[in-house]
Amino acid sequence: MTDRPALHAYLLGRVEFDALLALQRRLAYDVGGDRDGGAVVVCDHPSGITVGREGSRAHIRPEPEELTARGWPVRWVARGGGVLLHLPGQVACYPVLPLDRLNLTPAAYLVELQLLVIDLLAEYELRGVPDPLAPGVRVNGRRVAHVAAAVRGGVTAFGLVLNVDPDLEPFRAVHCDGDPLPMTSLQRESTARVRVAAVRQRLVEAVAARFGFARVSLFHTHPGLAPRPATHASASATR
Repeated sequence: MTDRPALHAYLLGRVEFDALLALQRRLAYDVGGDRDGGAVVVCDHPSGITVGREGSRAHIRPEPEELTARGWPVRWVARGGGVLLHLPGQVACYPVLPLDRLNLTPAAYLVELQLLVIDLLAEYELRGVPDPLAPGVRVNGRRVAHVAAAVRGGVTAFGLVLNVDPDLEPFRAVHCDGDPLPMTSLQRESTARVRVAAVRQRLVEAVAARFGFARVSLFHTHPGLAPRPATHASASATR
């Protein structure tokens, strides 16, 4: 039925973080005006560091000169969670959803995001567990996903970042979410070859299914990011 709630999914490539912030604000405005709908942005970011409300400069080991040499800008952002190092090979998934329609508190929403990641990991025969120290997911004791959200006017922003197949060595320079243990990735833990494109698509499907969207309208750009109009195709959400 065409009147059932639709999720607008933006499967984008690399998005500068400042552009992502502007896009989230625009989508949150749209969702706030039509609380039966929702959106999700799936993308990745250039290398850099973001610091949330629970973050600390003490969790970033390199000095400013080294950060500049590495090309790692540091941004302090209005979200939960701590320090996060963004690298190629990650997939960021940012749902923009009205929590009142979902009957979720912010705390319950974070739990749902963790369960979403755990279900995805199970598809690769991996056992993910919620991180007991900070929102996120671990596999074999190591963090594989960060979960950090913001809620403004009852509408969510940010979401989760999953290590699909990044270079894990740079994480030694940053204690992501204050965790001194080494990070891991979906590819490191899986015995199968993991395709980033497949993970991106599955995240869209998982968001639609978990939060009750019957239809997905898929876009590969957004007017706020590019001058050409977005193209889309509709698909049914399945559980």
